Amino acid sequence: MGQLTLRTFLAMCCTAGASALVAGCGGSGSGSTISADGSSTVGPFTTAAAEGFRKESDVGITVGISGTGGGFDRFCRGETDISNASRPIKDSEQEICEQNGVEYVELHVANDALTIVVNNENDWATCLTVAELAKMWEPGSTIKNWGQVRDGFPNVPLRLFGAGTDSGTFDYFTGEIVGEEGASRTDYSASEDDNVTVQGVSGEKGGLGYFGFSYFEQNQGALKALEVDGGAGCVAPGVASAQSGEYMPLSRPLFVYVRKTSLERKEAADFVKYVLDNEETIAERAQFVPLNAEQLAKARADLQAALDEVRGS
Repeated sequence: MGQLTLRTFLAMCCTAGASALVAGCGGSGSGSTISADGSSTVGPFTTAAAEGFRKESDVGITVGISGTGGGFDRFCRGETDISNASRPIKDSEQEICEQNGVEYVELHVANDALTIVVNNENDWATCLTVAELAKMWEPGSTIKNWGQVRDGFPNVPLRLFGAGTDSGTFDYFTGEIVGEEGASRTDYSASEDDNVTVQGVSGEKGGLGYFGFSYFEQNQGALKALEVDGGAGCVAPGVASAQSGEYMPLSRPLFVYVRKTSLERKEAADFVKYVLDNEETIAERAQFVPLNAEQLAKARADLQAALDEVRGS
């Protein structure tokens, strides 16, 4: 089927109705179903995994895209088996899980590099510092022109595009760039659909936006990615820099959280093992940065410990 892009994934979800996709048309002949919900960023990864697993089993897998926070809301109420997340679970979310008796294992399944993009006609900016990005995005920012960002930049109106406030991508970006999760100026074009950001930035000479590296790869003909200076010099987003963590501070891990009670069911345990056994292929198909050897070894060890626990080993 080729690579599963976010745009294709969202279209499939709309076709399936509401926000859920059942991997493998027709559902499961055995009646067994695994439910996942959460991050729209991680959704294509889990869906690609579900499609591969479907070829080896008779298990239906639903993948929702209610956002990282929305996914944790459902997960911590015990409504789903897996929660897709583009950030770690928050303390407040952990408390809800604890109150409802939901125990889980956190699995790092892929990497991402949040990518700062500008219009192709932007011939003045090649690298921005974290301080410059913070000045552009902080609450109450009055930066409305590129000339205000750095001496020597031209007098071109600045138009900002980015993730909506319910997105894990928004949480991660604001936390790393502004220094406080959720702290952002509000006069920007916000959307949960990265294609809106692509269209906005590509249509504005002074446009700037951010989203995951995989989405930039799909649209790199229409946009230009900037290097970021996190304090150790300018670094471009990419597979190697994301895996090594050199692309700071916008390299980020992507997660799935799995309920331990769900791992008591063979089909759920087999699916999660399938994900880690085929992580590199799944990540590349869904256009994410695969785990490095050390990250994959830790994820496998974390899963095995959880399986041993639920099996009483």
